Amino acid sequence: MNRSIVVSRYATALVKFVRESGRGEIVCSEAEALEKAIHGVDDLRRMVTASEEVVSAFDKKKLLQSALGGKLSYEMSRFLTLLNRNGRMDMVEDILRDFVKLYRRSIGLRKAHLITVRKPTERMLQRMRALVRQKTGDDVLFEVEVDPSLVGGFVLDLDDALLDASVKRQLERISEQFIERNRRII
Repeated sequence: MNRSIVVSRYATALVKFVRESGRGEIVCSEAEALEKAIHGVDDLRRMVTASEEVVSAFDKKKLLQSALGGKLSYEMSRFLTLLNRNGRMDMVEDILRDFVKLYRRSIGLRKAHLITVRKPTERMLQRMRALVRQKTGDDVLFEVEVDPSLVGGFVLDLDDALLDASVKRQLERISEQFIERNRRII
């Protein structure tokens, strides 16, 4: 079966499970922390995705539990057991990432990465929130990054959509157009 379909099915099942239990926020924060740990530590990723002969299901679960400081919620523990039992731990990072995105959408919230030249004011964030709400109908949680190389403007990465309204990108476009026009002349 197609990997993306499997990832989507497990993530969707976890969303349904946590919505029924009413502990979605707890599991969502655990999923984010686990996904970041797996993504950020190559050795952890290799151990978690290794075959059963190399690392047992019990040890994989213990590794992930230790990545969260030693405690897993009942829901996350049960879900990781399911992934282990079904031989899907090689997809855990993708499943957790999809789960977080799907869970947030199910409660009308999206996460966006906003890059600006300097720290945005609360007013600017409110205007950006209103823009996202108008386009998607969802509220937004911003992860803000400051990058002075943008010169001005901003870059907004919302799910799979990228809005680059930076002066840096506009200058790059002008440069590309200039080079293209001058190629025709030669």
